[in-house]
Amino acid sequence: MSKGEILIVDDEEDILELISYNLSREGYKVFSVSSGEDALEKAGSESPDLIVLDLMLPGLDGLETCKLLKNSQKTGQIPIVMLTAKGEEADIVTGLELGADDYVTKPFSPRILTARVKAVLRRSKEEKTSHTEDTLIIDDLYIHTGRHEVKVKDKTVDLTSTEFRLLCFLARKPGWVFTRYQIVDALRGKDYYVTDRSIDVQVVGLRKKLGSVGKYIETVRGVGYRFKDL
Repeated sequence: MSKGEILIVDDEEDILELISYNLSREGYKVFSVSSGEDALEKAGSESPDLIVLDLMLPGLDGLETCKLLKNSQKTGQIPIVMLTAKGEEADIVTGLELGADDYVTKPFSPRILTARVKAVLRRSKEEKTSHTEDTLIIDDLYIHTGRHEVKVKDKTVDLTSTEFRLLCFLARKPGWVFTRYQIVDALRGKDYYVTDRSIDVQVVGLRKKLGSVGKYIETVRGVGYRFKDL
């Protein structure tokens, strides 16, 4: 029985074969395409459980592909693991801001990529099965974790999966101060490497989307962030 379906997007045939071989060996059903355009079509028709997406694609590049996938009602909740060139921090930050769930830099170890895929799928499954009736109401902010729903003054706010997890993590413990790396550990696990800047980008984007209640996410200078204790 398949552990899940994974779509791999890369224009290098040897990379496609390497990833396909290792994930198939782990029990996943694998689809592969070599362009962003084909990725959009395949993701829409197959609804995979996860997408491994190279950012350096010809034509429609990986970042634009990620944006279109995340902005689509049909594919927006599919987790994405990015493949990035080593040291391209700006692309990593942009990808995370667009809603990607994790990343692996090239050249990569197939074992590390497989571990990241398993971790993202596990988190995705846990989000779907836990807190099914968990509702948080804080002033004008309404959060329903089971439905992945956020409203401000009864107006729905569209958040990426990472922004949603960040909001829930902070809002569940108002007044508590968390460092950036505590936030990373909570959202993605202790083996996930991330820069301070990427967490800052997520917070800036989240505040902007929350509008008038964005001010509840406070910066604690020299430490990290907290949700205001109202």
